[in-house]
Amino acid sequence: MIEKINSLKARIEALSADTPEQVEQLRVQYLSKKGEVSLLFNDFRTVPAEQKREVGQKLNELKNLATERISALREALEAKAEADNEAAIDLTRTATPLPAGTRHPLTLVRGEMLDIFARMGFTIADGPEVEDDWHVFSALNFAADHPARDMQDTFFIARNPADVLLRTHTSSVQTRVMEHTQPPIRIVCPGRVYRNEAISARAHCFFHQIEGLYIDRNVSFADLRQVLLYFARQMFGPETKIRLRPSYFPFTEPSAEMDISCNLCGGKGCGFCKHTGWVEILGCGMVDPAVLEACGIDSKQYSGYAFGMGIERITNLKYRVKDLRMFSENDVRFLDEFVAAK
Repeated sequence: MIEKINSLKARIEALSADTPEQVEQLRVQYLSKKGEVSLLFNDFRTVPAEQKREVGQKLNELKNLATERISALREALEAKAEADNEAAIDLTRTATPLPAGTRHPLTLVRGEMLDIFARMGFTIADGPEVEDDWHVFSALNFAADHPARDMQDTFFIARNPADVLLRTHTSSVQTRVMEHTQPPIRIVCPGRVYRNEAISARAHCFFHQIEGLYIDRNVSFADLRQVLLYFARQMFGPETKIRLRPSYFPFTEPSAEMDISCNLCGGKGCGFCKHTGWVEILGCGMVDPAVLEACGIDSKQYSGYAFGMGIERITNLKYRVKDLRMFSENDVRFLDEFVAAK
């Protein structure tokens, strides 16, 4: 009996395991009810009385040894796994996983529009959003009592001694460029504008525009039409048609509004285009000579055209966004729809 105990003790002292599953197999092999240690305890009844004390002591030591050895193997594997996990942790990462964002749909469309105009030689011009009356109205042929001032509800910051306001259009950037630059001038002016309007699905108190201006010798309305046709086909597809309708703006003469053939129904008529086959996207015209003179440009030598459109309007046509308020609410569910578009 003592020889069996010593033989089993030597085997237990040499135990090793590489996985938690192997440790569990060793526990079952030696310490379960039918394990080798337990079987020795079953044979204890056959030991002569004079040897029971010595054999019983050695059996208890054997069981303790098996328990400690198997526990030590399990703890060693757990410690190794924990050390491996700690080594794999990137301490430069944030504690909380952050989802990747995407570019805003207005930013996507703005970039596409500017890229189209850049290919036609237009450069980007920028100006302040808080403006004065001269650059927003007076330099653009709005007389002090001109009824055209009622076309745009303005946010005034200060009325005296000089009117300070939030710009209602990015045409103010055009006047600043014309004041300090002699033709030829070929610019586009993207930016945010503000108007005192009730917020709804179709209107907002702030929105974004891109306006264009080209001034040089012998610029004609035909030049304007060709630029707008190229833009429309690059933006909405090569089959896009345009239509120019007479209109009125204080700073252009003649003036027009431009429609494009509905890119949803192909001009056949649908609910989106109100069954007309056409959708309005911008206003345009030849720069009024009075505007050129007010900005220090000789209207007898130079002529030019201007156009302007809302980025939200173009985005609506491109992505079918029905509610303008969604552009400024920063709802992640809405923004996630444009992940593939970036």
